[in-house]
Amino acid sequence: MLAMTTSSPAICPALPAYAELHCRSNFSFQIGASHAEELVERAHALGYSALAVTDECSVAGLVRAHGEARKRGLKLIAGAEFVLEDGAPPDAAADTGPDGAAVPAARWRVVALARDRRGWGQLCSFITACRRAAPKGHYRVGWGDLTAARLAGCEILLAPDRLTRSAITTEALQHRLIMGKGQFGAHFWLAAELLHGLDDDLWLAQLSDASAATGVPLLAAGDVVMHVRSRKLLHDVLTAVRLGAPVAQCGFGLQPNAEAHLRPRLRLAALYPPALLAATLTVAGRCTFSLDELRYEYPRETLLPGCTPAQTLRRHTWDGAAHRYPGGIPAGVQQQVEHELALIAELKYEMYFLTVHDLVVFARSRAILCQGRGSAANSAVCYCLGITEVDPSRMSVLFERFISRERNEPPDIDVDFEHQRREEVIQYLYAKYGRERAALAATVISWRPRSALRDAGRALGIEPAWVDRLAKEHFWFDGSAAGRQRLVDAGLDPDDWRLLQWLEVAARLIGFPRHLSQHVGGFVLTQGPLTRLVPVENAAMDGRTVIQWDKDDLDAVGLLKVDVLALGMLSAIRRCLALVGQRHGATWQLQDIPADDTPTWDMICAADTVGVFQIESRAQMSMLPRLRPRCFYDLVIEVAIVRPGPIQGGMVHPYLRRRQGLEPAELPSPALQEALGRTLGVPIFQEQVMQIAMLAAGFSADEADSLRRAMAAWKRKGGVQKFHDRIVSGMTARGYSTEFAQAIFRQIQGFGEYGFPESHAASFALLVWASCWLKRHEPACFLAAMLDSQPLGFYSPSQLVQDARRHGVTVHPVCVLASDWLCTLEPPAVAKPRPAVRPEPVEEPPATVRPESVDGLPSTVHPEPVEGPLVKTLPGLAESPPLTVRPEPVEGPATWGHGHPAVRLGLRQVHGLPEAAARRITAARADAPFTTVEDLAQRAGLDAGDLKALAAADALAALAGHRRQQVWDASALHRAPALLRAAPTHEDWLDLPEAPEGEAIVHDYAATGLTLRRHPLALLRPRLAALRLQTAAALQAAPDGRLVRACGIVTVRQQPGTAKGVVFVTLEDETGTVNVIVWKALRERFRRDLLHARLLAVHGTWQRDEATGGQVRHLIAGYLKDLTPLLGRLADAGMGSRDFR
Repeated sequence: MLAMTTSSPAICPALPAYAELHCRSNFSFQIGASHAEELVERAHALGYSALAVTDECSVAGLVRAHGEARKRGLKLIAGAEFVLEDGAPPDAAADTGPDGAAVPAARWRVVALARDRRGWGQLCSFITACRRAAPKGHYRVGWGDLTAARLAGCEILLAPDRLTRSAITTEALQHRLIMGKGQFGAHFWLAAELLHGLDDDLWLAQLSDASAATGVPLLAAGDVVMHVRSRKLLHDVLTAVRLGAPVAQCGFGLQPNAEAHLRPRLRLAALYPPALLAATLTVAGRCTFSLDELRYEYPRETLLPGCTPAQTLRRHTWDGAAHRYPGGIPAGVQQQVEHELALIAELKYEMYFLTVHDLVVFARSRAILCQGRGSAANSAVCYCLGITEVDPSRMSVLFERFISRERNEPPDIDVDFEHQRREEVIQYLYAKYGRERAALAATVISWRPRSALRDAGRALGIEPAWVDRLAKEHFWFDGSAAGRQRLVDAGLDPDDWRLLQWLEVAARLIGFPRHLSQHVGGFVLTQGPLTRLVPVENAAMDGRTVIQWDKDDLDAVGLLKVDVLALGMLSAIRRCLALVGQRHGATWQLQDIPADDTPTWDMICAADTVGVFQIESRAQMSMLPRLRPRCFYDLVIEVAIVRPGPIQGGMVHPYLRRRQGLEPAELPSPALQEALGRTLGVPIFQEQVMQIAMLAAGFSADEADSLRRAMAAWKRKGGVQKFHDRIVSGMTARGYSTEFAQAIFRQIQGFGEYGFPESHAASFALLVWASCWLKRHEPACFLAAMLDSQPLGFYSPSQLVQDARRHGVTVHPVCVLASDWLCTLEPPAVAKPRPAVRPEPVEEPPATVRPESVDGLPSTVHPEPVEGPLVKTLPGLAESPPLTVRPEPVEGPATWGHGHPAVRLGLRQVHGLPEAAARRITAARADAPFTTVEDLAQRAGLDAGDLKALAAADALAALAGHRRQQVWDASALHRAPALLRAAPTHEDWLDLPEAPEGEAIVHDYAATGLTLRRHPLALLRPRLAALRLQTAAALQAAPDGRLVRACGIVTVRQQPGTAKGVVFVTLEDETGTVNVIVWKALRERFRRDLLHARLLAVHGTWQRDEATGGQVRHLIAGYLKDLTPLLGRLADAGMGSRDFR
């Protein structure tokens, strides 16, 4: 057999060479059924001479194909396909067949291939014009747009529909060929695409006749949409998604067979005459353009008059250094700055730094808080320019992580701006550089498990109820495939072949691109027209344009990206500083916050960090009492240590043991003192891993940077594993243990998933300290700023308000007589009691319970019946004696808020109230206080929707009394005609009874997302006590190992990637929160209760860490029970949990 295989090429005729010139990847959304990389790999395996990736009016998949083609050594041709919208002459009548039925309209497809750099620029400009002429996701192009001037430097292929399948006639085809030849001459071709149709021979003869009659040469093409024929089912599903109908109803919209794939050359030789195959090589030979030819030119507006880029950067840098170090620039900093300036000049990156510097200067001129982070914090130049706030004289700087000679791409500077004012910076960029030179990078939106299940199910005709049931049973931790078990959980038959096919298609659909969206803030800026480098199209947001490449594509082709990112905490800090300044009568800035403060450190060590930046998660809160930060660098470590890198590398507990003095801080080698000395011999940061690679494994600085890049890109490229042998063998050869070397590599893998470099952690630690100090010393200002900056962070407005009240902050409700759009500060004495007061409730008897002997928790809870239709809801929803609103008992440092102003909730908290209406209210109120609801409506110009929103939020209490009365008064007012708006109306007064407290709480949450009345569980406490469910406060003193029961509203569910299937749940009741740990086995056993419950009861073991003085406490779940029915309507009143990976 071996001899026969070896000699077979000699006795077989040579296969014809072939270049595929018409091929669409899955970036032709809902058309292509293969990734660009798969197409290139298959074309190379088949021995193709070249492959043209020609997505529809797009080059979005080209960079990924380019990377694979460069690796495989395959010639890649850049192109795009266009479907012309005016295939018939304007005066043509609708065509009908012999039976009178309508014939499909003529469809002319044109493929443009870039011959050279000029052709590429023209193609990008042409795509841009087509895309910008239509809404996002569409384009517009007609025959009149196809001119030699607009597509100069391109080869043009015409691929018409078959004459027997459309309204195209022989005369129309020849007419179009003559038009195309007149425009493009010898660069215009007619494509013959034979896909195993019954009329292939007839079609080829018709094309040959048209070619001979017009002189337009004929060539072979494949109309490829998939790399292998087995993708046919997936292509059918994509077609069904595009057409919005099940596959069974798509009819002729589907491909008739699976021939539209990359076919073997032997098959092509049997289909096409040799001349047509040879013609593909002629076209491929003319197309010499490669993406490697793209050269980026930086914008030059930021240069000082008469100065070069290097001179301008040097001047700004040393001017900034003098400002940063008024007492003299340290020698080490001077040396570092000179080193960086020399490398920046060598690599010609000066304009990049100057561009970012210009943005920062603009933001600060508008009093917009901003701060650079990420690898930029490794740069002394960035610190001197004011881009970052990490002082290189205080930190270990590894500049090679930021810029290296080996990396042929610009550095990456991330600058965070206030999230609610970032748009000002974005519009500054557009105004300065123009739409033709500035655009956002794209983000590829791909199918995720739930969307894949839904779309594949609809396409395959699965019953909608089944689709909805299975999709709802799929959660964030289930991975990319639903699995047979999810079918069982959804009550479906796991052996039904249709359902199994559905799961298979959905799994393959996951990761396929659906559409292009805009990057969160990555701007591409150029000196010349950007559209000569890459096409630009409209974004969904008005005033935004995006290029057709995403962040990874930009890195691959070396284009500059300036990250104009949004950070909510910057908005909150800026607002808080403004309120602090208002309170104290002086301007406050970040630098006015003390660098050291014992009460703030005490608060951090006690993990009393709800709402602050970064260290507010339950994982961070569990770490704080163990780490006990007492200096800035401790915060840097705290920010970085609870990340996959240190966790997967097994570095967290060794560091804590050394920190607590339980084991000596030994180094594996004295040579690693430079890298590990500052973290007690345990690597925590990404820079340390790079330093270890250099010091212990013999990596050069550039090689270490390659390692960093592999860590950053492993999810898409999987490049980390190739360093394993080099790292382990290099370290063991230098005397390090294999165990230590393997631990370092595991940490590298963890950093690839998500890990903080030291520079990034230091940048964030500055904001951590600022937010903690403000929370501790200005709690009222902090609460107001956090509420006005929502949404951000782990905590909802309700949780922030409850935390502030537990710390003694007085919070007043929304009121049209006192509230502005944003929250305001008031002296506590200014606040008047609410008009509607309610006495203490009569304690209700416990709920009737049908017991079940499973860990003592009931299987069904039956609340006491109430009058009317509101059954199974909070007690008190039926008519009951009025209740008095009393402040909740406070816990913790309840005196923080004493002496501080009260917080008046702003009208922004009212759901459904437009800002314009709120501004009219405050403007009218400035003239004179409102006297009635009617007076408010007339003077503020409010419509029925505005009044309804205010009444629902209880904001009209000062004018109309309790909420029911407010709603009645608001509904009775209708906006009068213009002539009658000033005329008062007189109607009889209707006195309505006040709603019970339970109903009021429901409406509070529904209208504002929070309540200032009692916590919902305070009303349910008698029933919960009957079930022996304890409060969070009662559990705090429970000893370690005790079996306990808890119940609370689910506020957070989280399963980090490093948690090995463990889910962390936070429960909230009227006295505080309980952190629950649910092991993976229990998660599957109580899946429905865990994932769907709003009110969850937990029976388990109390865990109390005595080493921290009992400050770290968890409930290890052993049994879960969904008690959501007890909440009644409150379960649907906007109290859902925030779920995180």
